[in-house]
Amino acid sequence: MKKINKLMKLWLLTCVSTLVIGFQSCGDYLDVDDYIDQMTSLDSVFSRKSLLEQYINGAAQYLPNEGNLWTDSPTPFQGASDENFTSWNDNRHAAIKFLLDEITPYSTYYNNYPRYYQGIRMALTSLQRMHEVPDVTDIERRELMGRCYFLVGYYYYQLLLQYGPIPIVPEIPFDVETPVEAMSLERGTYDECIAEIKKYMLLAAQYLPLESESSITATIPTRWAAIATLSRITLYAASPWYNGNGFYSDWVRKSDGAHFIPQEKDNEKWGVAAAYAKYIIDSNKYNLYWTPKEPDSRALPGGVTSDPNYYEHYPEGAAGIDHYRSLTYPFNGELPVMINPEFIYACAPRTTGDSPLWISSPYLLGGGNGLNLVQDLVNAFSMVDGQDINHSSANYPYPDNNHNYLEIGGSNQAFSGYTLLAKTAQMYNNREPRFYATVGYCHSFWAGTSSTDNNFRNKEVTYYSDGYAAASPDHPEDYNRSGYTCIKYNHSEDNMKATGAVRAKYFPIFRYAETLLNYVEAINELEAPYTMEIINGDQESVERNTAEIVKYFNLVRYRAGLPGITEADARDRDEVRDLIKHERRVEFACEGHRYHDLRRWGNDAMTAYNRPITGMNVKARSTDRKSFYTTTQLNDKLTRRSFSYKNYFYPIPKSVLDKNKNLVQNPEWN
Repeated sequence: MKKINKLMKLWLLTCVSTLVIGFQSCGDYLDVDDYIDQMTSLDSVFSRKSLLEQYINGAAQYLPNEGNLWTDSPTPFQGASDENFTSWNDNRHAAIKFLLDEITPYSTYYNNYPRYYQGIRMALTSLQRMHEVPDVTDIERRELMGRCYFLVGYYYYQLLLQYGPIPIVPEIPFDVETPVEAMSLERGTYDECIAEIKKYMLLAAQYLPLESESSITATIPTRWAAIATLSRITLYAASPWYNGNGFYSDWVRKSDGAHFIPQEKDNEKWGVAAAYAKYIIDSNKYNLYWTPKEPDSRALPGGVTSDPNYYEHYPEGAAGIDHYRSLTYPFNGELPVMINPEFIYACAPRTTGDSPLWISSPYLLGGGNGLNLVQDLVNAFSMVDGQDINHSSANYPYPDNNHNYLEIGGSNQAFSGYTLLAKTAQMYNNREPRFYATVGYCHSFWAGTSSTDNNFRNKEVTYYSDGYAAASPDHPEDYNRSGYTCIKYNHSEDNMKATGAVRAKYFPIFRYAETLLNYVEAINELEAPYTMEIINGDQESVERNTAEIVKYFNLVRYRAGLPGITEADARDRDEVRDLIKHERRVEFACEGHRYHDLRRWGNDAMTAYNRPITGMNVKARSTDRKSFYTTTQLNDKLTRRSFSYKNYFYPIPKSVLDKNKNLVQNPEWN
């Protein structure tokens, strides 16, 4: 190895480390560990606090940027959901390959296995040697330890999401020279992996601060980020696919025959998931974000209420909520992250190359014109009174096929800063606020007010073959194929053309609405009361309580401007289960949840993915509205998806299997 002056090594390390912005990775992966191996000795990292902090930040750089949902996404989860598909099958949008059966164990797409273990290795090394650093106070050491515990737990969590049961690295002695993929480690069982994640996240919860101090540290995890991770992953572990699933009866470990997926159902797992969610709820640190229609004496800046019981005053309370703004502000960059009471853990913002904005925007507005939502998702959004479109009410009827394509007519409508154009089809009229906060449709209005050029602002976007969002002349295949896109992350000021600007947006990895629905789902399935210690002697007791189901489920519904359920509804376990599945689909649309939800619920994934993909007839011209607004089965090379049981887990890379003969491949990938 080339000898380099020690001071030069440390200077170079410092320069590289300054590229690490925040704790949650939102840029390219930076292989700091390999850099240290080549440029300076590992011992020097533990010579002073500044280098230790840089090394821990380097360990965090292997975390996926979870806000990159479609373009350059580090994981296949959103792109491979049944909610959407991209207009390209290329390296930047490779998730579509997963559903087109183009991924194999030899593929290099989403090869996170070695990266995540590299992060684990660096975090464990920091934990083992942190005591050597002379200028770290006890208080500082506690928080740095908390970050490292969180990193180890979060990397295991990410590995489990993508690959299923994975090897668990021994802590002491820890071999810092041998890559984990080359160690002869067998995979742990699913339950063993869950236990490992719990171990590290509970340690992290004891050491991490209770809250972030400023927007600069908003992406550094707190105690509640650790508990939110446990709330999510233990809910998955309690779900049918991972809790007593006979489909995997012959998938066993070589050494002892242990089943990778438990074969006996354990109902108490629902109690564990409920307890973690309830612990967050009982902390009284979080609320659903809302902004009032009119100034309210109880409101803080940004519309955040100081009264935690405000929502319980429904219908009086909900009548004072601006539902559209309350739904959009957490996602579009309008709300400073530190006054958002809904964010538990977030990914740092990107101000350039905004992936959700670029891929959803038409070519003429500087976008890629390549994100397509499917009709099934669009149809899942209810009417404004909460009725399903297939069972709509007389007050807000969903139009039949002879009327759905007709214009709303009259004058343009405006509410909460949203413009509903007169040319909008009647099938999009009187829909719930989440529809308008999520779906871009034909004749939708794109403001783009940060541009001073009228050619690129206040545009009516249409998806006819001759519409505004038609393909560019030099890329004739780049067009919207379903007639719908996702605008959840678009601000009315955002403009990628001319002198426009794009707002910085934090992506909510964990938000309070998920905690509420996690809790309701878990207690709905619980068959007997359950009590569990969380940390530091704190206990949570949970049971199936219809009043709690109604209370917390309805908070999400009320914020969305919809009527809630009753205790009579809540008494039916099957009905509540179906309601929760539907609510999660709509509330978390295009947030990266759907792929995981469909898998964990069991054969829901097989049903959803093997339905034909439908949308509007984008081959119709603007002179033939009725033809355009005809639900059409999409059948081209991008929509002929293939989903089988192998797609429940991503394949372990063949390069990893070649190095570790004790590993077994995921089912049906051999």
